[in-house]
Amino acid sequence: MMKILAIDTSSSNASVAILEDQNVLIELNNEDEKTHSQKLMPMIDEAFKNIGLCLDDINLISCGVGPGSFTGVRIGIATAKAFVDSKNIYANGVTSLESLAYNLNTEGYICSLIDAGHENVYAGFFHVVKDNDFFKTVKSDLAFLNLKDLSSFLEKNLSGNKHTIYFVGNAIFTYKEFLQNLPFEKNFAVPKQCIVSSISTAKIGYTKYKNGDYGNSNVLSPIYLRKSQAELALEQSNKI
Repeated sequence: MMKILAIDTSSSNASVAILEDQNVLIELNNEDEKTHSQKLMPMIDEAFKNIGLCLDDINLISCGVGPGSFTGVRIGIATAKAFVDSKNIYANGVTSLESLAYNLNTEGYICSLIDAGHENVYAGFFHVVKDNDFFKTVKSDLAFLNLKDLSSFLEKNLSGNKHTIYFVGNAIFTYKEFLQNLPFEKNFAVPKQCIVSSISTAKIGYTKYKNGDYGNSNVLSPIYLRKSQAELALEQSNKI
């Protein structure tokens, strides 16, 4: 049995889970984004103590790599890297968009949308299929885009085929009226499915491992999809 520690701090919710294969042993959450750096290690320690395990029992670390909060993503990755390097544990990085898609626990064509402000979104398109007892992604595409470009993004990935699209993520509530008017058959996730979950992050990491896709701490790199405000400000100042 493989034991997986999953960490995701890419959103306002910091999430920690420990799974044995695909069976959830424990999940803990902290919804105060400002305290992720202070609460993450105590959450991990609490999770281990509650189920009588320790880091030495972990075989794989699956970590959320964004997109999302620039600071939050770095907090989770730094912690995961420290564990992986200190204990020589296998690792996998999982995007927050794919993790959201797996919250639905279904096959099909899924569009994950994270609100990036000013009618911009982080968008992920996923074709998910079930292979025996595992869900796996057979096609994916990630982008940072304006809402007006979402329809063409979806059309490109559907390649002219007509399928129902499942929408998930916090942006589906912010922009629901816009999404309802898109020319696709569609379903919308419920609120609890639109929170990035370390359980989904763990299951994706485990599936990747079973397919031979894993590595050391070098595989844990942030995926931002857009430049930070600091980078944009620096570019602007250099033009002056």
